[in-house]
Amino acid sequence: MNFEYNENQKMIADMIRKFGEEKIRPNIMKWDEAQEFPVDLMHEMGELGLLGVFVPEKYGGSGFGYFEYVTVIDEIAQIDPSIGLSVAAHNSLCTGHIYYHGSEEQKQKYLPKLAKGQWIGAWGLTEPNTGSDAGNMKTVAVRDGDHWVINGAKNFITHGKSGDVAVVMARTGEPGLSGNATAFILEKGTPGFRAGKKEDKLGMRASETTELIFEDVRIPDSQRIGEVGTGFRQAMQVLDGGRISIAALSLGTAKGAMNAAIKYSKEREQFGQPISQYQAISFMLADMATEIEAAELLIYKAADMKNRKVPMTKESAICKYYASEVAVKACNNAVQIFGGYGFIKDFPVEKFYRDVKLCTIGEGTSQIQQLVISRRLLNE
Repeated sequence: MNFEYNENQKMIADMIRKFGEEKIRPNIMKWDEAQEFPVDLMHEMGELGLLGVFVPEKYGGSGFGYFEYVTVIDEIAQIDPSIGLSVAAHNSLCTGHIYYHGSEEQKQKYLPKLAKGQWIGAWGLTEPNTGSDAGNMKTVAVRDGDHWVINGAKNFITHGKSGDVAVVMARTGEPGLSGNATAFILEKGTPGFRAGKKEDKLGMRASETTELIFEDVRIPDSQRIGEVGTGFRQAMQVLDGGRISIAALSLGTAKGAMNAAIKYSKEREQFGQPISQYQAISFMLADMATEIEAAELLIYKAADMKNRKVPMTKESAICKYYASEVAVKACNNAVQIFGGYGFIKDFPVEKFYRDVKLCTIGEGTSQIQQLVISRRLLNE
């Protein structure tokens, strides 16, 4: 197996590094402090092909596989994890759901705009009282002739306010029963469909997170994705790919923190020599590098399985679980290496430390990943 970047990955990495230095890095703390979601930046990244990475070219996408997709998220997250999160959510959740489960008509209508960054996508599963327990969602869609009427609310929705289109799961059957949810596509401006509260977050502050509110939202049946009752199953399949996204996000965040710590350790002198020369520091860096390398291998194993279209629920959960926990540890140790300066916003690891915690929560907590992994193990 060849572990080197392929030509597409090299091209993507070079492009993102140049783009990131010019358009992202100068604005990192401005966006973070103001909790500003840079919509114009997303449009620019769409023009570069970064918002439709695995969408086929016939729908306006880049037509790449999951190796290239991991590279995109990894490289962006090394610069600013919150931008990486938005790119990941747009690609794997909203766009991915329509690509993998939408009708041909829906693909032709929505994928070109999403892939080119003309429209920004959102995806709604989580609710205020049903996080991990998504099967008991309270958002309900009731059929009325050739239309559906949706009422309820979702929360923790990336791009809930700025998104132009959202894929939303709503209950169409009895609570607690399997096959009780259906997926729908909703466009901004649909009467009764609006954003609610914008969350004030610890980290990932340049990635917009809001509520979605549905008050007698009436949409035609043509906006339904797949058969009635298949929405939750679709969502779980989408999350298999989404977990690779968060694992890649974790990977880039950990690399960003480690690289900053390496650079600082070579520059900071104590007792007449760089602190990198002290075993306590150098061994922390060695542990970071080893665990990050292991996480990267797990991610590419899952990505390879995704490319080959073989079941990879366990593998995606493993890579997401391990990579996110490793990233939290790496960022914590990076702050420790910086010492007091690691606690200061003038230095980069403070933000990596705040951003990284989301990786152990979003798209299934670490405990949910343990549940997924253990169930697969025990049922094999």
